Amino acid sequence: MFTDHTIDTAPAASRRAMEATKAKFGFVPVPVARLAESPHLLDGFLRLSGIFESTTLDMTSRETVIMTVAVRNGCQVCIEMHAAKLAEHPELVAALREQRVLPEERLEAVRRFTLAVLETAGAVDDEELSAFLAHGYTKQNALEVVLGIGTYTMSTLANRLTRA
Repeated sequence: MFTDHTIDTAPAASRRAMEATKAKFGFVPVPVARLAESPHLLDGFLRLSGIFESTTLDMTSRETVIMTVAVRNGCQVCIEMHAAKLAEHPELVAALREQRVLPEERLEAVRRFTLAVLETAGAVDDEELSAFLAHGYTKQNALEVVLGIGTYTMSTLANRLTRA
């Protein structure tokens, strides 16, 4: 039902974001081509994902948040795209895909915290927050996890809706 837009067929307001994505990756990924149907959603997602990339969470922790959300929400294209970013960590990718305890305790803490935020709609108890903080994360990181969850919940739901 959703169109795989090219830069030429996309709504005018989506073209700048599509061109930037093409410049970054060398092509327009299918999710971007389909999300282009809504310039607001496409631009919002790309901006938020850029902001999430600039947080104080390290790259592997950010990708753990993203993969946790993607697996929980069943977004296969998201799982594949972000598994590729973690290609040098095959054990981590396998554990995330299978929803198993992660091989690294610190990353397991961010996975568990992400799931707790999702399961409680943010009403994480003090014990769960303390467990996250005990692994070297900060209160700022806790809020950055919420940013990642929001950003990638939007993405995973939109990608599933568009069948990306």
